[in-house]
Amino acid sequence: MWFLAEYDDIRTGRHWAFVLHAYLVLVTKCRHKVFTETHLRRMEEIMRDVCTDFEVELHEFNGEDKHVHLLVKFPPKAARSELVNSLKSVALRRMRQEFPGLARHYYRANKLWLAQNRPV
Repeated sequence: MWFLAEYDDIRTGRHWAFVLHAYLVLVTKCRHKVFTETHLRRMEEIMRDVCTDFEVELHEFNGEDKHVHLLVKFPPKAARSELVNSLKSVALRRMRQEFPGLARHYYRANKLWLAQNRPV
């Protein structure tokens, strides 16, 4: 398969080959400026743990004060919607425990992230 030659980690079977990547952007509720560098470093650790639980590889993580970017590589058996839901809920729960000052950004709705993210 010459068109997949640039990828080192192609999974293949008898009748299939795959490399699945997803680019995720998680935006804060009402685009509040929430995150500092400390928050983003800890969030990357949390999201790497969640990805490991789903057998998903987090290739890249980056973020700013209003949103985070993730590039993940996942197997076909992993449901992207379940992954995103877990990333958002686990990140909120752990960040709330470790950084109580974040609560002022989401105290009314008890949500840190926008409800739906559009596919890119």
